[in-house]
Amino acid sequence: MNLEFINALKEIEKEKGISAEVLLQAIEHALLTAYRKNFGSAQNARIEIERDTGEIKVFAKKNVVEAVTDPRLEITPEEAKRLNPAYDGSSDTVEVEVTPSNFGRIAAQAAKQVVVQQIREAERGLIYEEFLSREGDIVTGVVRRQEAKNIYIDLGRAEALLAPSEQIPTEKYNRGDRIKTYVTEVKKTTKGPQILVSRTHPGLLKRLFELEVPEIYEGIVELKAVAREPGTRSKIAVYSKDENVDSIGACVGPKGMRVQAIVNELRGEKIDIIKWSSNPKEFVANALSPAKVILVAINEEEKIAKVVVPNNQLSLAIGKEGQNARLAARLTGWKIDIKSESQLHESSEELTEEQEVVHDNG
Repeated sequence: MNLEFINALKEIEKEKGISAEVLLQAIEHALLTAYRKNFGSAQNARIEIERDTGEIKVFAKKNVVEAVTDPRLEITPEEAKRLNPAYDGSSDTVEVEVTPSNFGRIAAQAAKQVVVQQIREAERGLIYEEFLSREGDIVTGVVRRQEAKNIYIDLGRAEALLAPSEQIPTEKYNRGDRIKTYVTEVKKTTKGPQILVSRTHPGLLKRLFELEVPEIYEGIVELKAVAREPGTRSKIAVYSKDENVDSIGACVGPKGMRVQAIVNELRGEKIDIIKWSSNPKEFVANALSPAKVILVAINEEEKIAKVVVPNNQLSLAIGKEGQNARLAARLTGWKIDIKSESQLHESSEELTEEQEVVHDNG
């Protein structure tokens, strides 16, 4: 090792962000292990790398005795004084240099292994920190392979795992496909960061709208709530404090381009965009779109909303296999009980003045 090696470590410090001092300490530790392996573990030795020149020296602490029985551990006073002029005879031990003549080759090999390992660990650490900061964000990658139903996605500097539970059942993932996913968790492992992503998380839909709709990104339009049944249908509730801003129109975009781009990314998932309201009756009525709602009555204590729709709108309000009503309930946080006008009359249920009539939620 020489000055050139020290300069190389300093370059690594600049390029990789790994402290040269940390590298040197790690190399010293590795060299001590190598020394004990090759020259005997009995000696109480230490390794020192000169920080300015890169020169390596091995020092061993020996007991000062009149009669030496084990040269590895003992030394006479005369020899101690010769090898270490600073020794004044007042101590029972002395530290002397014992650097082997052929230690350079062993040192170079050990140093190389340490540097490579430290660089690898540092790069893993940087990648971990990079993607940890992207939890709850969207990443774009390329499908590389499938193993036991797990999909592995190449993100450039790292690989992400799309588990079966996070895959949209209606989607097929082919090698080479470029897809967007939502980062749910980043774990630190001995093999580097494990990045877990999702195609089903509601956050994916939210972030897609933030990317496609400048008004949401800028805070002019707020995305208040999201409910998804991945691969089939979703509902989002949007709102703007600015009365001059059409929150729904902003999300739809000119000729529907903005929402269509998101539908395309989600491979055909239908998206209902509804207006959010602080009034729970209005919000529930809006959430059942595209069905028209005549009346909404709410029970604050039980968090139940009773809804009346025209007879010809009942199946539309409920949706195929109850999907529309189910998504509306998730979006609003209210349990929704839907009846048609005729069902209401048949049940002879009385309406109170507190119930609010909604003529049109369209």
